[in-house]
Amino acid sequence: MTRLRYAVGMLGTAMAAAALVPGAAHAQATAQARTTAVCSLTLGTVTVQGDHKFQRITATTPVTAGTPKVGPKALFPVDSVRLASSVGWEPDPPAGMADSGYVQIVNDLYRFRYVTDLTTGELDPASYQKTKVGGGWIHQTYFEQSNAYTYPVPRTNTYALEGNVITRWTVEGSVWRNKATYTGFSAVKTMALLSQTATYDTFLANTRGGALYTIRIPSRGGPVVKKVRSSTWQSFETLIAERCGKQSTVLLAIDKDTRNGYLYAVSHANGTATVIKGLGKVGNQLVAPEDKAYFRHFPGSSEADALLYGE
Repeated sequence: MTRLRYAVGMLGTAMAAAALVPGAAHAQATAQARTTAVCSLTLGTVTVQGDHKFQRITATTPVTAGTPKVGPKALFPVDSVRLASSVGWEPDPPAGMADSGYVQIVNDLYRFRYVTDLTTGELDPASYQKTKVGGGWIHQTYFEQSNAYTYPVPRTNTYALEGNVITRWTVEGSVWRNKATYTGFSAVKTMALLSQTATYDTFLANTRGGALYTIRIPSRGGPVVKKVRSSTWQSFETLIAERCGKQSTVLLAIDKDTRNGYLYAVSHANGTATVIKGLGKVGNQLVAPEDKAYFRHFPGSSEADALLYGE
């Protein structure tokens, strides 16, 4: 009962850092986030046209879905992006906002960065960078980055799911090293980054059979897997988690087949004792036909208090 009160109570807590949406093109979403003192997340999308699209999802009653804002446009080739990592944004003085992340284009992985002018809301063409990381990305079904600005040593790791294997790399500048692989995950359908600390990352994963698990991947040693639920989660192709309060999570689950999304409040993960409260359906048709890949859009600077603490 204590966990339930905590998870629900945190939905009334303002998340100032997570509520910011960069760029004049997102002004309406920003205003909405500032006027609603509840937890929320920004859903990012790469469209078939290669555009970026952003939509604010807020844990009101009923759930509120802001008007999608498209732009910048034509960042990537038409109908070619297969996977997208979370995208972090940070100020780019004097009047810009920089976004950066990864996309898989056909069979290649790229890192990108661009700056949006806060005055005009337009992309600075000279700022756009797209750098190839590597090729041979054929069978991956999930990719994510974790930028943990933790004391005493910040770390950046990337993760990919391919078949029954989760692979982790340590990223230092443009160099990927310390590759580690973990087997036994063939049942996993998709995952969401749930928690980041100095010594581990945790993912929330659903299986094709409908179960829900946490997968903790420590800096040293093997993964720690805990069952959270045994059924009903098999229909979701995308999970997006955002911090809610100190240790809870607001979770967006998307079923692309029915073009519906559902929002949940999740207490601090503790196996089957984890409290999950359904907050409702997100709009009528959250998933648009042109949506290609989804991602979390978050404050990505070292000064932002944006680490996930869901487990």
